[in-house]
Amino acid sequence: MASIVGCKGTAAAAAAYSSFQAIMISTIQLFLWLLLLAEGRVVDSDSTIADPTKGFVALPLTSSHMKVQWPYDLRKEERYSFANGVHTLRVYSNDKPFKQHSPTKPRTEVHITGYDYSSGVWQFEGHGFVPSGTSGVCIMQVFGASEHASTLMVRVYGGNLAIYRSKVLPDIYDRWFRLNVIHNVDDGEVMVYVDTSLVYKGPGHGGKSHYFKFGVYAQNDDSRLMESRWKGIKILRKK
Repeated sequence: MASIVGCKGTAAAAAAYSSFQAIMISTIQLFLWLLLLAEGRVVDSDSTIADPTKGFVALPLTSSHMKVQWPYDLRKEERYSFANGVHTLRVYSNDKPFKQHSPTKPRTEVHITGYDYSSGVWQFEGHGFVPSGTSGVCIMQVFGASEHASTLMVRVYGGNLAIYRSKVLPDIYDRWFRLNVIHNVDDGEVMVYVDTSLVYKGPGHGGKSHYFKFGVYAQNDDSRLMESRWKGIKILRKK
């Protein structure tokens, strides 16, 4: 009988210890997740709203608002096209910058003009497509910051969508996705939605003037060819 009781006691102790380990692991995982969330690196993938544009008004946007930048020694048509409502932008890692003597890396981007802003709550919306193989590239940015060139860069690395170098969403290749970027200048906050899911929320970086850009702008570890396609571009402002 004593033997049986002893075995039961040992089993109970082992079960209790196992439960304690599980609780500790869960607590540590929760702490790390909250730490990343506080730093603006990760957002619960279930954070969705019906429409990120609710409460915003779309502003008039025509081809006159879209200034294309491409390697200075080439014709625009060699790196950019617009057909059937789709902007297609390409650049190679060994291309020239967009203007002579610029120290920046190669790019083919559309700069949205006429809507530079320094206050209020603004939003970019576009449907993007990144072909397999494109990597090490910025596909959208909020330009302007106090100590850096940009407040936000949406990049692609190996099929993952990233904010600067922090991964926020996998499996972005070869599919259309809806991208909404909200910049609350007054509160110093930036939010990124993909297909209406909030994937990033973080601080702004100051600056006196901002504007939106989309396309392909080579970054670190860039692939030889970089391409993105865009349609349904909108610029919105909070009512």
